[in-house]
This record gives sequence, C-alpha cells and structure tokens, in this order.
Amino acid sequence: QVQLVESGGGLVQAGGSLRLSCAASGRTFSSYYMGWFRQVPGKEREFVAAISRGGGSTYYAESVKGRFTISRDNPKNTMDLQMNSLKPEDTAVYYCAASSQLAPRAATGAYDYWGQGTQVTVSS
Repeated sequence: QVQLVESGGGLVQAGGSLRLSCAASGRTFSSYYMGWFRQVPGKEREFVAAISRGGGSTYYAESVKGRFTISRDNPKNTMDLQMNSLKPEDTAVYYCAASSQLAPRAATGAYDYWGQGTQVTVSS
C-alpha cells in the first residue's frame, strides 16, 4: 500500500509556471507506475501525464504535451510535474496516483491509490 500527498499548487498568471510534487509513503514506490490527473468541478477526472516505474518512459495528454514534464525520484519517493506556459484552461485540482499495473497510462480505473489533490488556478 502507498499513501500519496500532493503539494505545490497555487495561483499563477497565464504564461507562468508551477511545479507540483507528490510524496509517497512506503518502501515500494519504485514498483508503482505513477500518473497525474486533474479535475474541474462538474467534469470527469482527466489524465495529464504518466511515468513508468523506472522513469524511463513518459506519456502525456495532447493538451499538455510540450508544456508539462513529469519526473520521479525513486530513492526519495517523489514524483514531480513541471508545468510551464500555463493557460486558464489548466485550472483544476491536480491529483497524483499510483498503479500496480505495468503501464496503464491514461486508464483512470487502473490506478489503485490517489492523493487528496492540490488546487492549481491560472488567471488570464
């Protein structure tokens, strides 16, 4: 089992940057495929980015490709999401998630553990 805690959200102007972090408990962080998702009230949770267990493979939603970068540090049990060139439509609560499956990518239902979320607000 793993517990996830996100941090780094906040208010930023359009065109700015934020870096989200996800801290994981437990000694088996490296055995989990990790992802970032986001959700706006009244809408379904949306995939943002994912990273393989070793960090060698990454996968992005088309809407963030070229602007966001996902990374992980297994010895530190952390995962980050660097968000650049932010747009008002990036405003959402961002969640990190862990999956015991090999490469679920954007499959929300394949993720076993979720953090509590961190709010990102991008003003125009």
